[in-house]
Amino acid sequence: MEALLTCEGLRRSFGKLTAVDGVSFQVGQGETYGLLGPNGAGKTTSISMIAGLLQADAGEVHIAGERMTPRANGAKQHVGLVPQDLALYPDLTARENLDFFARLYGLDRDRRTQRIDQILEVIGLTDRQKDRAGTYSGGMKRRLNIGIGMLHEPRLLILDEPTVGVDPQSRNAILESVENLATDGMSVLYTTHYMEEAERLCDRIGIIDQGLLVAEGTRRELIATIGEQDLVRLKITGDVTAAATACDQVEGVSSSDAEDDQVVCLVDQAASRLPALLSAVASADASVAGVEVKEPDLEDVFLHLTGRALRD
Repeated sequence: MEALLTCEGLRRSFGKLTAVDGVSFQVGQGETYGLLGPNGAGKTTSISMIAGLLQADAGEVHIAGERMTPRANGAKQHVGLVPQDLALYPDLTARENLDFFARLYGLDRDRRTQRIDQILEVIGLTDRQKDRAGTYSGGMKRRLNIGIGMLHEPRLLILDEPTVGVDPQSRNAILESVENLATDGMSVLYTTHYMEEAERLCDRIGIIDQGLLVAEGTRRELIATIGEQDLVRLKITGDVTAAATACDQVEGVSSSDAEDDQVVCLVDQAASRLPALLSAVASADASVAGVEVKEPDLEDVFLHLTGRALRD
């Protein structure tokens, strides 16, 4: 995949604090790339350098072949930035906000009207376009914030924690909007500390912690690095010990233990092993009253790489 964004060795310190320490990654055309890490990991500092808001102490950023710096107006034209803090005017309506920022982007009158109508539809605010933004819910303000960043049809849209502080319904609407962006050919750089958002939205994920990019890849590639197996819990009616012994003989099961009224197994590719596990329990003159399968996730990867949970 051709790289639209290339970051090489980005470093930035604030006094004695090194906020970003040698971060390098690429984002391809039409790709959604996630920077996943806890608060204070260096995500916002990284995207501030990528967007040309902050001068890097070392390293380079190139967007569409142009080097990005705070004075690189040509490179900045390729970027739409949606900051974590809302950047809109509460006393203006949604349409007036969009019109104001469209003028700043240099869109002519006909193009402004067309893009504003399109954006209102995308962010689901057509029916509320004449209401002042200050009357909106937190989620509606976030959606308007995203719409402002998309007005000039940037090749790269940077979203910094866009769902912080919004209700579940608005959060889902925001995620659905982001899912549709890559299908339109736009590249997205998405920062979050929510594992489930990264898993849902991102083609590839970079895990960042204490200013370091500690791993990157697809969800499948990241999980493969820790060699984790699926955890299967079988609620048993009958002889739990005998059932555990029988399950331990199933191919792909590395361990099988009896715990109260359950058999707990570590299994390779649990979905394909379940029929054999159920048969094994039946062979031990027991029956299965319930099944729970937990696959390894990015939380497990983060814990493995850093020694702490993602939200610590």
